[in-house]
Amino acid sequence: MPAPATRHPCLGHGAPVLLLLLPALAAALGCANLRTQQSTFNWDSLQLLKDLAPSSPPSCAQHDEPLPFPDTLLAIHDPQQAAAAVLRILQHLFTTLSNETIPAHWDTHAHQQLLNQLHNQIQHLQQCLPRDGTHFKSQGPRNPWLSITRYFRRIQDFLRTHHHSPCAWDNVRLQAHTCFQRI
Repeated sequence: MPAPATRHPCLGHGAPVLLLLLPALAAALGCANLRTQQSTFNWDSLQLLKDLAPSSPPSCAQHDEPLPFPDTLLAIHDPQQAAAAVLRILQHLFTTLSNETIPAHWDTHAHQQLLNQLHNQIQHLQQCLPRDGTHFKSQGPRNPWLSITRYFRRIQDFLRTHHHSPCAWDNVRLQAHTCFQRI
């Protein structure tokens, strides 16, 4: 007499639901360690900036113009607002460093790697932040959004004023270095 057939649970209906939940779960788990991931990203980016231009062009002293990092960002204590500020800074850095007029002495491989890393980190942060965006409570001159926008506008103006010269770009590279140290 044959053994009774054992009944196997049907996984056909539950599997698609699980597949739909996996990206959300992965994103949630990835967002739980944002601070650690951002620190690693910052370290890697600092290394790439160093590889980008191991030495500054000679006689760039006349291009040393202070472009202070916005101190209003250092007072953000809310994790969502801090992540939103970092996202905004990375978006501006990506736009600035994607410029076609980068200096010839920059290492193109390091430059491309830096842009790829920036792009990936921007996408990661966008997945971790609420879709409606995070709005800062303070308005006016102490508004962090406004501070970030003004900071990068000064950087763009600096590049234009110095005709996108290699020395001006070296100053921008140093500004990017400051950004990665502060965020």
